[in-house]
Amino acid sequence: MKMFKSILKFAAVSVLAAMSLQACKSQYDALLSSSDVDAKYAAAFDYFNNGKYNKAARLFENMAVQTSGTEKDDTVQFYWGLSNYRFKDYYTAETNFSKFLTNFPRSPFADEAAFLRIDCLYRSTYRSELDQKPTYSALAVISQYMVENPESSHYPICKRMLQELNERLDKKAYDNARLYFKMEDYKASRVAFKNILKDDAENIYREDILYYIAKSSYKFAQMSVEAKQKERYLTFVDDYYNFVGELPDSPYRRELDVLYKRSQKALGRYSGSEEDLDTKDKDFEKERKKLLKQSESGE
Repeated sequence: MKMFKSILKFAAVSVLAAMSLQACKSQYDALLSSSDVDAKYAAAFDYFNNGKYNKAARLFENMAVQTSGTEKDDTVQFYWGLSNYRFKDYYTAETNFSKFLTNFPRSPFADEAAFLRIDCLYRSTYRSELDQKPTYSALAVISQYMVENPESSHYPICKRMLQELNERLDKKAYDNARLYFKMEDYKASRVAFKNILKDDAENIYREDILYYIAKSSYKFAQMSVEAKQKERYLTFVDDYYNFVGELPDSPYRRELDVLYKRSQKALGRYSGSEEDLDTKDKDFEKERKKLLKQSESGE
């Protein structure tokens, strides 16, 4: 009997909860189907202010046609986008803000909408090992905004975004080129690294790239048939001089100095001993491994 009463009590509570939920749902659905713009407008802001951004977004979207051409038009359109942004639906929010800027370029909300659109694009980018098309899209919009709004309070944030996204592209290009080196395709490795600097001379990995260009040309020469070694060692010598001319104090210098002497020996120009080269090899081996480890970890 006691168990039966407990079951009845639980059932009653469940029914009341279901009725309450149905009432709330019915009230919200009634708002969506209502033609009372003022009621929708007030309710949408009430949901927004209480953090119920998805419901607010649906209401702002729902009344957008009804408020088109009225004094509420830009407010509804902006908060439709802002609600989606707060709900973390950045794809839809970016579309909202893009449309808003086209329709209301002189609105008091325009500057904030422009920045929030940028933030949506920025948040939609991927880490360096994935597709970078969203990164290029974000960079184009950020750059345009900075040119057009040099005095904006958002300018410093946009500048940091721009730097971070450019560095991500630098890493993407560097990692892609280094794959060829890891696969021991040294000819392709050298070409890939040189193309990076051709496209972007200020790449943040410039020192590492110049090192790998020289190292790739040395490895390519070393693995070549004897008839082609001289020409390819001379290519390494050019790469070596380019490196030490720009970065004479680089920690990579010691290793490349030894490779240079080895290339000179292969070209018949080295007067030192093999023992001397072996000693230098041991001196820089630990340092070389440390540098490569730092490079791979992005330090």
